Amino acid sequence: MTQTDAKHVHSPVLVIGGTGKTGRRVVARLRALGVETRAASRSGETPFDWTDPSTWKAALDGVAAVYIVPLDASPSPTPAFVEQAVASGVRRLVLLSARGVNVPGYFGSPDYDGGPHVQGEEAVRASGVEWTILRPGWFAQNFTEGVFLDEVRGGSLTLPVGDGEAAYIDAEDIAAVAVAALTEEGHEGEEYELSGPRALGVADVLDEIAKASGVRASYVPTEEAAFREGLVAQGMSEVEAALWTAALDPIRTSREAALKDGVQRALGRPPRDLADVVRDAAAEGAWG
Repeated sequence: MTQTDAKHVHSPVLVIGGTGKTGRRVVARLRALGVETRAASRSGETPFDWTDPSTWKAALDGVAAVYIVPLDASPSPTPAFVEQAVASGVRRLVLLSARGVNVPGYFGSPDYDGGPHVQGEEAVRASGVEWTILRPGWFAQNFTEGVFLDEVRGGSLTLPVGDGEAAYIDAEDIAAVAVAALTEEGHEGEEYELSGPRALGVADVLDEIAKASGVRASYVPTEEAAFREGLVAQGMSEVEAALWTAALDPIRTSREAALKDGVQRALGRPPRDLADVVRDAAAEGAWG
């Protein structure tokens, strides 16, 4: 798509979570195409707060398409937001969901089935406008700018995932698929399962980081109960610690290892490898 074409397709676009891992990348790609874009967040240029519905109307005013990064809370506010978006004239919705939310027991317990991501998916499907759902697995960027970064910098990463593997997805690939769905035709009604091109254990990821950066961190496997107790000792609530541990279960069981074709189907090319992601991050000084 040319910049001239993109300016006239489903514009302006509202990007919820416009300062987050995928949101800021979506904003950058849309603006590079010349698409009028609103980056929405609590502290962003377009004020938006999931917990304050009074902020939604102004953010949605005149918007043609929305990239939705949902609030991970139950009950989900996404259905109410979708209803308001459609009422305001939005014609296209692209929802960031998560891998496995449509698979009973994916997170190791039926207690997590039918959660906020499922509620969001149901809402966009029933919206009556064009929609696309993205279901990425674990982000490669969790090691370069996210939850694992500090431990990697500190020399060891402790996780309760044993020898489990995951096909970590590049957040840039998620953003590229989102932008295609927001600006192009042919993605309506698609549910894109997104993964990287190969499955890796945590030790494998740390080896890739060491090769790219010279920073070597060791992987320290631990039991789930000990991991939860450690999180609580650091100040996390029992509920939050249990949720975080459950989120890691698909890696422990290698449910995240299966390769998915969403990037290829959406973009006509294979996904980027984690080695490419860590090489870029090393060049930017991610690990010092």
